[in-house]
Amino acid sequence: MDERIQRKVEKLEQQCQKEAKEFAKKVQELQKSNQVAFQHFQELDEHISYVATKVCHLGDQLEGVNTPRQRAVEAQKLMKYFNEFLDGELKSDVFTNSEKIKEAADIIQKLHLIAQELPFDRFSEVKSKIASKYHDLECQLIQEFTNAQRRGEISRMREVAAVLLHFKGYSHCVDVYIKQCQEGAFLRNDVFEDAAILCQRVNKQVGEVFSNPETVLAKLIQNIFEVKLQSYVKDQLEEHRKSDAEQYLKNLYDLYTRTTNLSSKLMEFNLGTDKQTFLSKLIKSIFISYLENYIEVEIGYLKTRSAMILQRYYDSKNHQKRSIGTGGIQDLKERIRQRTNLPLGPSIDTHGETFLSQEVVVNLLQETKQAFERCHRLSDPSDLPKNAFRIFSMLVEFLCTEHIDYALETGLAGIPSSDSRSANLYFLDVVHQANTIFHLFDKQFNDHLMPLISSSPKLSECLQKKKDIIEQMEVKLDMGIDRTLNCMIGQMKHILAAEQKKTDFKPEDENNVLIQYTNACVKVCGYVRKQVEKIRNSMDGKNVDTVLMELGVRFHRLIYEHLQQYSYSCMGGMLAICDVAEYRKCAKDFKIPLVLQLFDTLHALCNLLVVAPDNLKQVCSGEQLANLDKNILHSFVQLRADYRSARLARHFS
Repeated sequence: MDERIQRKVEKLEQQCQKEAKEFAKKVQELQKSNQVAFQHFQELDEHISYVATKVCHLGDQLEGVNTPRQRAVEAQKLMKYFNEFLDGELKSDVFTNSEKIKEAADIIQKLHLIAQELPFDRFSEVKSKIASKYHDLECQLIQEFTNAQRRGEISRMREVAAVLLHFKGYSHCVDVYIKQCQEGAFLRNDVFEDAAILCQRVNKQVGEVFSNPETVLAKLIQNIFEVKLQSYVKDQLEEHRKSDAEQYLKNLYDLYTRTTNLSSKLMEFNLGTDKQTFLSKLIKSIFISYLENYIEVEIGYLKTRSAMILQRYYDSKNHQKRSIGTGGIQDLKERIRQRTNLPLGPSIDTHGETFLSQEVVVNLLQETKQAFERCHRLSDPSDLPKNAFRIFSMLVEFLCTEHIDYALETGLAGIPSSDSRSANLYFLDVVHQANTIFHLFDKQFNDHLMPLISSSPKLSECLQKKKDIIEQMEVKLDMGIDRTLNCMIGQMKHILAAEQKKTDFKPEDENNVLIQYTNACVKVCGYVRKQVEKIRNSMDGKNVDTVLMELGVRFHRLIYEHLQQYSYSCMGGMLAICDVAEYRKCAKDFKIPLVLQLFDTLHALCNLLVVAPDNLKQVCSGEQLANLDKNILHSFVQLRADYRSARLARHFS
């Protein structure tokens, strides 16, 4: 089987080799025939190129002959038509047939150009006739364009406009188009919306009619701005320019905003290369006379309006503003008052009125906010920071100086002396309202002024002005709070002087004392708790803790010095401890660790009033009293009624 298969394989290999040789021979024959065919194609291509060159050369020769011939024919026609003008009688069908106005226009346009070159003395009459016919055809074409526009025939408009393009009256054709576009376009009250709709409609049509649509659309927009909008703006503004500054400014802002918005919409259209500059110039041409002195009108109105808001408020309070003096003497008084806390000048009774009004402040800030918005929109970019600073200065003058500072001065003058028996400590209400106003003032500064001046040198000037005015007011607030705290301590002194009796701490009957703490202590604690609550309601942030700490320290000093005035029996010492325990409980309301610590120490000191003589040294060396000066400890021991006994003196020494 293997031999049989091997013989079969050999036979097939021989057959395959034979067929391969035959196929290779066949391929060689095909390659030869292909080379012959390719050579024939090359010869054919060369022949075609030769023929084409001959044809092109022949064509050039024919064109060289035909072009002068056509020019000669055209010149002959023009000479024929020119002769008709010389004879004074137009016989050609092209001039008499109204349907051939396009051909007539082409001829007369060429004749008009030729006539320009002829000497006037010999051809004046014919030149005049050609010019007259030129003008007549121009008028007919414009009329035809007008009629086609009224009928809405776009193709006819395009055809006539193309003919008129070479005439001098082409611009008049554009003017007619612009005029007719606007017929019936401004029927509503909103001229800006009408203008936008008109331009949108014309933008779609003008490209189908004119070969230079961007020029025509730009001319339409220029006409709308210089005729319609300028007239509308003038009517709206001139009515209020001298009589009503508020309405004038509102109208100016509204009209300028709507005009710039319209300009933004028109930026979508193709108006040429520099449409931004083109539209800016149109807006400027309308508003330049109003924007030149805008800031003066703004400042004048803001000043008048702010003064009126303040005056209306003070009139509602039946209050005549006091003159707060300035100059050398006033400055000297101010420095003395700041350093000595003395109330220079007469104290006035304001009957609890703070003379601060959040409604007034909101009105002033609202007016200023609107002024900032108008300033941002209407000011030239180079003048914007300077104008914004002037508006801010007006706000500082009327809000900070005329209203807040005046209220602080009045509040300071209304604070009674520390030894007054009836003190209306309403200055904390002034502090509370002033604090609220400061927040509103600061918010407007950040939200509305900062964006206008953030990248200009005026930023540092505004920040410094704000810092100066706030520091000036903080000095007065600090002074008022300090004097108010003095008054609070004065009131506590009066309560203690009126309610505390010597017999409270040295009762006649030591064994029959029923009260847990004295009446003076109850009233003082009640008064202090009210003041703590008032301080918390009047201030915020760290200011609360700062003021409460100061009040707590002074309160402790007052009680400490008050206790030093009495002599204590054993039962009286217990009552004193009970009083101090109540004072300490009151001190917890302060939530100030230092104040509580001071009263803890005072409570420990009071133990020296009742402790057995033998235990004095042990108590004095206790944790709370060990670090105190020995003189302080001694001063409390001396308050004991039994101090002079030899036994007590011996034990303490």
